[in-house]
Amino acid sequence: MSFFSNFQSDKCPGTISGNPLNGLCEKVCIQARKIFDACIKQIQIENYTLTLSDSVPADPTYPLTFISARSTTSTGVITNLNVERLTDKPGCARVSATIGIPVEIVYTDANGVEGVAQATISVAQDVLLFVPAPSIMPYQINAEVSAVCAEGTFDSASGTFRVNACLTVILKVAIDVEILVPSYGYCAIPPAQEYSQEVCAGFFELPLYPQGKTCSKQ
Repeated sequence: MSFFSNFQSDKCPGTISGNPLNGLCEKVCIQARKIFDACIKQIQIENYTLTLSDSVPADPTYPLTFISARSTTSTGVITNLNVERLTDKPGCARVSATIGIPVEIVYTDANGVEGVAQATISVAQDVLLFVPAPSIMPYQINAEVSAVCAEGTFDSASGTFRVNACLTVILKVAIDVEILVPSYGYCAIPPAQEYSQEVCAGFFELPLYPQGKTCSKQ
């Protein structure tokens, strides 16, 4: 079983029933990443050039046939970051950066051998975000990303793919802090329930001996 699998305990996460103050026992200092502001941008790009690297197997036979491509991590690579505080909007800043999204391309080569290669999709972001006032602990600009490419064609002359991609970029302003929160105490961890396909269930449910009519005396 698990927290959400028939585990009955008031010491596990889930929906609160009754008075939420019941069971509160302490104030706890936890280390967490506080998000001061965030925004999401979803983009559709066409004919983007993907330069391949780290092909496996190495040295595929051209031309290549595109199968699919998608992001390999949810963490974007931020470069060319610039944060410009706005005097006419206290607390706000213009945040501009280039966000790199690592992707993996799946293809087949001219011999029908399937392979994978790595590439990066780079997109420019220029947005307004709330940025906290200067403090001893510095703020961080983080990017969470996702990308999927449904269509692509291979350019034999350059050895690249040109793809149409759907991108999601979430920019966040965050600081690692120690924050005080109310607590119900430690969680009660339920015992694990082993997964089983019950392959013998039908067999074990059979009767030990066949059921049949007994011979009657004539």
